[in-house]
Amino acid sequence: MAAAVDKHLETNLELIKERLGVSITFDVLIREICIGERDAALIFIDGFIKDRETVAIMRTLMQIPRGELGVNGLEKIIKRYLPYFEIEVSDDLEDAIDQLLAGPLLLLIDGMTSVIVIDVREYPVRGIEEPDLERVTRGSREGFVETALFNTNLVRRRIRDPRLRFEALQAGERSKTDIFVGYIEDIADASLVAEVKQRIARINRDALPMGGKNLEEYILGTSFNPLPVTRYTERPDVAAAHMLEGHVCIFVDTSPFAMIVPVTAWHFTQHAEEYFQNPPVGTYLRWVRTIGIILSMLVIPVWYALVNTPNLPSWLDWLGPKELSVVPIWLQFIILELGLDLIRMALVHTPSALATSLGIVGAILLGDLAVSVGIFIPETILYIAIVAIGTFGTPSLEFALALRLFRFFILVCTFLFNWIGLGVSLLASFLAFGLTKSFGLPYLWPLVPFNGPALLRIVFRYPIPQITMRPKAIAGKRDRDTRRK
Repeated sequence: MAAAVDKHLETNLELIKERLGVSITFDVLIREICIGERDAALIFIDGFIKDRETVAIMRTLMQIPRGELGVNGLEKIIKRYLPYFEIEVSDDLEDAIDQLLAGPLLLLIDGMTSVIVIDVREYPVRGIEEPDLERVTRGSREGFVETALFNTNLVRRRIRDPRLRFEALQAGERSKTDIFVGYIEDIADASLVAEVKQRIARINRDALPMGGKNLEEYILGTSFNPLPVTRYTERPDVAAAHMLEGHVCIFVDTSPFAMIVPVTAWHFTQHAEEYFQNPPVGTYLRWVRTIGIILSMLVIPVWYALVNTPNLPSWLDWLGPKELSVVPIWLQFIILELGLDLIRMALVHTPSALATSLGIVGAILLGDLAVSVGIFIPETILYIAIVAIGTFGTPSLEFALALRLFRFFILVCTFLFNWIGLGVSLLASFLAFGLTKSFGLPYLWPLVPFNGPALLRIVFRYPIPQITMRPKAIAGKRDRDTRRK
């Protein structure tokens, strides 16, 4: 709702006091001063402005001589007496109030029908440090913080391209959360950028209290499919690398990460560490990680199906439990899977100084005691440990948790129907992967649909100088799928 700025200062201040509850809330401050013998007021949020810069601005304004604000007074103030560079003029008081709530300072002068918005804001922010979930042995130690503007600066430091774009949007009727859509203009697919902005513009909710996670559910939707269709990263070098490949990065204020779209399943199995090692080592790490993820999905159901298969070949005689237990094997695996999740959640909520002790108690003492008293057998502990290593080796937490649900599904089907259940559950899981899309991009591309050169780039970590093409097929495939819809 627009509201024109009144030429009487008191009228404007009364409206601001009523809208912001100045007599109730403590942090909205109004500092009345005199500028060129005219009454004026500075309105700001306590704690959101830079003190020194604000004092310097006030000192300069209060020294304006009498009569200086006659003809073109507003223009004279901006050009002669405001020693600051981020200045904006607004004729809409409601719009100015919205900007005030984001942090800038408002200057109102009696007799003028415009508000001067001075961006001297300074958000409370923690220091830039390496993200816990994406650590590398070599490379940058910088990670995103909760201030989106700082995050875009970290990316722009790495891409000094005049065609790099960060478009500012807002979502939430009450929160008015700042959202920056980042892309490189001549690389990113124009229709993808337009679609991202359209989905953000369609959000009609009060707020995004959880920042980027809320935004993901609004623009990508929610369903019974647990597979993530956007990749989170807290590393500016990872975000920059994806933007150079044609992806779009979405930065949400108050969220210390960027959302990358579109993505495939393979994006969640790659890690920055591969590119801080030479190509053979990077390829080896990629293969080991992928094998670990596959083993975490299949080792238990395949073992269980083999153990319950009569007349196994002699070379598989070593399989199967060597000891008896009072608890059925299938129930042991279910209990251990749930226990593994409980330990993981407990470690998240445990102070760092006690996390190691908790891990020892949960993973070693409890497991050893359970085997000693005959509740579990050593084989179930061994295979659950393999599953845990493969799960924790998955670079993306969201993808690892989604795979855990698929693993539960495969386990239950195998426990109930043995090999038939294993085959049917694997087929159903593969179909779920195959039918999932991220902004129109098939989740298993370039495996399904098949694209040989692109698939080789996933299997092998190519030397950087040999990468002479961008994955344009991503944009083309996405466009074709969108047209079919």
